[in-house]
Amino acid sequence: MKLFDAAERRGVVTLLPLLAVVALLVTIVEIIEKPKIITHVEPTLELRDFDPNSYEYEQLRAAGVPSAVAAGIVRWRSYGKVYRIKEDLTQVTGMTDSIYALLKPYIIIADSLKSQPYALQTTSSKKREHLPKKSFTKDEQVKTNFIPEKFLIDTASVQYLMRWGFSQKQAEVVLRYREACGGIRSKEQLRRCYVISDEMAERILPYVQFSPQDRPAHENATKGVAPTRVDINRADSAQLVAIDGIGAKSATEIIKYRELLGGYYSVEQIAELKSVTESNFEKILPKISCDSFVISKIDINFAGPKELERHPYVSAQALRRIIKQRQLKGGWSRIEEMTEQNILSEEDAKRLAPYLRFGTRTTE
Repeated sequence: MKLFDAAERRGVVTLLPLLAVVALLVTIVEIIEKPKIITHVEPTLELRDFDPNSYEYEQLRAAGVPSAVAAGIVRWRSYGKVYRIKEDLTQVTGMTDSIYALLKPYIIIADSLKSQPYALQTTSSKKREHLPKKSFTKDEQVKTNFIPEKFLIDTASVQYLMRWGFSQKQAEVVLRYREACGGIRSKEQLRRCYVISDEMAERILPYVQFSPQDRPAHENATKGVAPTRVDINRADSAQLVAIDGIGAKSATEIIKYRELLGGYYSVEQIAELKSVTESNFEKILPKISCDSFVISKIDINFAGPKELERHPYVSAQALRRIIKQRQLKGGWSRIEEMTEQNILSEEDAKRLAPYLRFGTRTTE
């Protein structure tokens, strides 16, 4: 006796493939909807305390800081960045909320660099004696026992400026700026140094003392004092030619280059001129200075292509990148963003930084 007739067998044969297709579809849906299991997990880093203001890249990595974040911390410092609160590190390239949450307990900011209320910064030594004492290491005592006193900015050393909160690189820039200007003579001139932020200026100005303004050259001569250096940002061709080592051709080029740059921020920039030889530069250097206070700055967020193209430090390649990225992004708030986006190399950024400002559009 047959279980199925011919019609029923044909029905079963037709149904089986359909059931197989349905089963396959169900399996595919389950695979798609099933949460993916991450099989590759980056090894857990052994985190240790680290100081973002002093640790180099290798030390940061040894402390467990991810490579991209460690590079960002060091890069920001090379532009004079000082980390005053832990949250400053959230702006570093490569830092995410989850990475910051892991690193925060291990971030060490020296007391001398922490942002403090102005009243606390100027507390007298007599009042400090009544404050509770705390045990510090020898290195920490050098930083935390610092008591602000009046000082002459024209004789301050790198080490002394670091006790005020400058990084070593910032302090070195201040000394080079001071040397290039032939001395810092006013609050405005001090503020003009591009590594001195408004916050830092407000902190140190109550204690800064300035050397007397230079006397006129004829008065110095009568008193046996060496004549004042010639400011290459203000000198005309006659004043430049009067300097031993600068001829008529060099004087013309110095003035022309000054106009293209928007002013010199360092006397060393005249060495970039073909007419200034190495031997002549060494002869000229002790006789010149430059007041970078008079530099004309370019608003990188709004300057037109022609204005940017005229500047000697803006290459054709950088110009194209600036215009293209500005149209997409709408501008920048700091020069580090331009290096992070590969618009400027770090070397070009350092040269161009004194000539840039980052304006924001306002509506009335």
